[in-house]
Amino acid sequence: MSDGAVRAADVCVVGLGPTGRALAHRAMRAGLRVIAIDPRPQRLWPPTYSCWVDELPEWLPPGAIGSRIEAPTVWTTTEHRIRRPYCVLSKQGLYDALPLDDAQVIAGRATRVDTHEVELTDGTVLRAAAVFDTRGLPALGQRRAASAHGIFVDEATAAPMIGAGEGLLLDWRPENGAGSGEPPSFLYAVPIGDGTVIFEETSLGLRGGMPQHELRKRTLNRLAAHGIRLTGAEPSEAAHYPLDQPPPKRGVARAVPFGSRGGMMHPCTGYSVADSLARVDTAVDALRTGRDPVDALWPRRARLVYWMRMRGLWGLGRLTTEQSIAMFDAFFTESERGQRALLSAHDDYAALGAVLFNTVAHTWPFRWRYDLVGWTNRNRWVGYEFTRPREPMTTEIE
Repeated sequence: MSDGAVRAADVCVVGLGPTGRALAHRAMRAGLRVIAIDPRPQRLWPPTYSCWVDELPEWLPPGAIGSRIEAPTVWTTTEHRIRRPYCVLSKQGLYDALPLDDAQVIAGRATRVDTHEVELTDGTVLRAAAVFDTRGLPALGQRRAASAHGIFVDEATAAPMIGAGEGLLLDWRPENGAGSGEPPSFLYAVPIGDGTVIFEETSLGLRGGMPQHELRKRTLNRLAAHGIRLTGAEPSEAAHYPLDQPPPKRGVARAVPFGSRGGMMHPCTGYSVADSLARVDTAVDALRTGRDPVDALWPRRARLVYWMRMRGLWGLGRLTTEQSIAMFDAFFTESERGQRALLSAHDDYAALGAVLFNTVAHTWPFRWRYDLVGWTNRNRWVGYEFTRPREPMTTEIE
């Protein structure tokens, strides 16, 4: 393509992560002319993506699921079994389910993304009736964050903690070696579907996040507590991203941010892919009927739900480990509808308000409720400095 060349389409999607690829795929299937741009459009996505099975859109084939857990476990002061199927997505299966045969796919990097134009580094200008920016999240800085360090362990080695068909969504058992005066974190552990299990220590809500060396140390401590020995050759993955990306404002003339960049990152859980997949057809239908995609994606109820979840995020970021356990213990005794309202539902504001109130009301001791709502210790952990290891950390557990 020569410098300054111009090409036009109905839809231009900038960024081909799962969200962008799904949007481009469904727009193409709807008969729209699609241009899709990404520096490496053929690359499989590095992160591991998971969700509740019932969050996935009906049009997604079963092959997009890598592993399925019928009743995942949460550990607080006791064991909670969540009777709601959960899954880990197959990266290859999801990629294959979103072909872009009839779209114009361009390997390039955007330097300018506007309402109807995208300019690439080589000077090419691409025009479209609608431009969607799905490039993911901006830099973290000191924003409230999700941080995780995961180690992939073969299923046989992982068996003392995770058996076949099992999964830990949140494990708050005191096995990560963190003291009561340190910011809290929990373990997430699920089978991937390729013969391995990911053990991932996770922190939610801290400003600036928790450093990888601290999370890795805590993961290794948990594995050691269960007698799991590693070889040191196990692959790992890191996650570190903001949780407070807001929805786009109405009536602002610019490219439409979509996916995690467009407010679809769940402030309290760090999940975004399933919600984004479920809402691509809403955006495509808005385009086909001449409506504003932002209005279609973000009605008043959805914005209210986002605002309420942000209050939950602020609460998460100032709790101690003991307070976090008490809060989650209260939450996971709430009704199924209440749990779904916080974890998944896009616009069930009534149930969300009720479950947030009840979770605070049932957290004990009573004085901890003041921290949850921000009347006390609002800035706990702000500026906390994690001690860096003096020597390179070994990955072998004796």
